[in-house]
Amino acid sequence: MSFRYLKFWIKIAFLFLSRSVRSTVVLSLMVIIAVSVLIFLSALAIGVNDAMIRNSIGLYSGHISGDSLPHSLNPENLKINGVAGVLKRNLIPGILSNEDYVATITMIAVNPVAESKHTAIWKKAIKGRYIQNGENSIFLSSMLAKQLGVQTGDMLQFHPAISEKSVTLTVSGIYKTELDYLDRGVAFCTFEILPVKTTTWRAAIFLKNGIDPGQIIRRYRQLLPKSLGFKSWKETMPDLLQLIDLNYVSMSIVMVLVFGVVSVGIACAFVIFIFKNFREYGVMKAMGVTPREIACLIVIEVIMMNLFASIVGILGGFLAVLIASRTGIDLTYFTSHNRYFVVSGMIYPRLTIYSLYLPPILAFFFSMVSATWPSGLVARKKAADILRSI
Repeated sequence: MSFRYLKFWIKIAFLFLSRSVRSTVVLSLMVIIAVSVLIFLSALAIGVNDAMIRNSIGLYSGHISGDSLPHSLNPENLKINGVAGVLKRNLIPGILSNEDYVATITMIAVNPVAESKHTAIWKKAIKGRYIQNGENSIFLSSMLAKQLGVQTGDMLQFHPAISEKSVTLTVSGIYKTELDYLDRGVAFCTFEILPVKTTTWRAAIFLKNGIDPGQIIRRYRQLLPKSLGFKSWKETMPDLLQLIDLNYVSMSIVMVLVFGVVSVGIACAFVIFIFKNFREYGVMKAMGVTPREIACLIVIEVIMMNLFASIVGILGGFLAVLIASRTGIDLTYFTSHNRYFVVSGMIYPRLTIYSLYLPPILAFFFSMVSATWPSGLVARKKAADILRSI
């Protein structure tokens, strides 16, 4: 098929569409709405994934965790390009007691200022406040406080398992996260008040926006001894990774189902559009236009209409996402008891290649499928039969 030949049929297809502007707009409207809505919904799904990651790593754990790191390793050595912050933590097992009440815990010694900058666990305080440097205080969960029978301001004794020395601590605050690994058997204090020192420490590494944890870990393995263990959130939270993959699959299925229904509507509406121009098709066939050329003309009409509708739909979806991403969508009421939204229920839709291009690609594919019925309907009809039916 030569370019001149194709250009001729594109011109004819444009004349057919422009001749029936109202019908063309109505047909295009279905695709425009479907593309716009699905771009917004897919961007919203990406925003939900971002929010779950942001909440899960931002509460306490970080994007990357480093375990059993030697004290000879300075946290500053981990602050390479792409890293927003590195938190040092010492973990000491022991017993927390309040007269006749005791609990086996892991005491986590932290720098309160650095923790408040990069984590949000201090925001989960339901009574009192977070610990501060220079005071003998402890920050513990509501479950642990209930087990020990204490409130803010009460005194507790911590007995490290690796030392005979003990330390008296004042309950500065009580928190609740709804996460077992933080609500059961752990408490927080500052570095300077512990009577013992550990031989290793744990790192919580927070990355800048858009940085892949795997890239940073590979860089660490090049710069540091390979014996040091670093894991990304994808390894430590496989349930979250699986949920994100499930969101992608679910959204893809929704897109296919929506455009499957839309394609049926387009096919039915396009048949009506073709019957409106049935006489012209009959005259063209009487003039010698082949069934193949008639089918090609109808396919070109569908493609042109779909391209126009997809462009408008992309613009509409892009504007909707742009507006929503600036203000955010507050779903706190619906996520207040969800472990993946423990910090904030705000969702910020985000456009990706997946969310921006998959809806128009599916629209184009299903529009082509919908064109087979009306094009075959006209191609099989004889010119005489078409003209007699008018």
